[in-house]
Amino acid sequence: MNYADAGVSLSRADQAMVGVKKSVRSTFNKGVLGDVGNFGGLFTLNHLGLKDPVLVSSVDGVGTKLKVDIEMGTHTLPGQDIVNHCCNDILVQGARPLFFLDYVAMGHLEPGVMDSIVVGMAKACRENDLVLIGGETAEMPGFYGNGDYDISGTIVGVVERENIIDGKKIKSGTKILGLPSTGLHTNGYSLARKALFDIAHLNTKSKVEGLDKTVGEALTVPHRSYYKSLIELIDKKKLQGLVHITGSGFQGNIPRILPDDVDVIIDRNSWQVPAIFKLIQQAGTVEKDEMYSTFNMGIGMLLFVDPADVAEVEAHLKAKNEPYYMVGEVAKGTKKVRFKD
Repeated sequence: MNYADAGVSLSRADQAMVGVKKSVRSTFNKGVLGDVGNFGGLFTLNHLGLKDPVLVSSVDGVGTKLKVDIEMGTHTLPGQDIVNHCCNDILVQGARPLFFLDYVAMGHLEPGVMDSIVVGMAKACRENDLVLIGGETAEMPGFYGNGDYDISGTIVGVVERENIIDGKKIKSGTKILGLPSTGLHTNGYSLARKALFDIAHLNTKSKVEGLDKTVGEALTVPHRSYYKSLIELIDKKKLQGLVHITGSGFQGNIPRILPDDVDVIIDRNSWQVPAIFKLIQQAGTVEKDEMYSTFNMGIGMLLFVDPADVAEVEAHLKAKNEPYYMVGEVAKGTKKVRFKD
């Protein structure tokens, strides 16, 4: 026997890497030392000119959204999802992205699919001033089904110690602005798929009144990054806190940055919930609070702003053509999320 007899093809891996290397190199900047294919990625901080740099890292996956992407054949989109998600996760602590590493696992390596995934990652990396510095591709026959794959990503960013955002300055009276999401982003897909496909018997090609896309298209819109919209406000220290609304929704994510003596009041009438969320709620007869503890409901990022800085923050967002909503405020309390309907 040889490795190919066990279902793993080294020649397919070599073929897949031809396109992958081109995409990876398209993200390189002057911080990169070395080339694609080294055992480890090398990156220098010298060119950044930082006084007291602190590295910030995060790792995540795309989850069962991949099931929809695989059925739709939209293989460039998961790569964008994972990069943008990870960028947001370190942005909330004030960090600029430096470099990204990916992991892709498949039952049988398909060079075209692999290339598309990395093309998507590289696109998002370039948009976020981020280097795709390395990764791992695993062919795992007998573990993943035919056509199935999984991806995860690890990001490393940097922030000046004095610019770290930790929520300690949040106090009663702080205003909360919300920036819109592009849809579900990368969370809640197990519930969404159950409600839409299993209970409502819709499919990815279904067209539903109120949606300007098919169900599949609405579900596969890439997770957006807020880096370009917010990094200047971070550098100017105009944000007391940031919350990326991901898994566990509002109730699970907001308390992560709150001081112990305050609550957050979110006005659920301050923005229009996108149609895809209303469709999921109706199809699965999901309770309202459950929706807000699972999905972002159309708000992907929350900005905690001192009242004295609100006008400047709003002017900055308008200049960036970034829509926003005044969605709530902070009050005295015990680190809870309260909703106003």
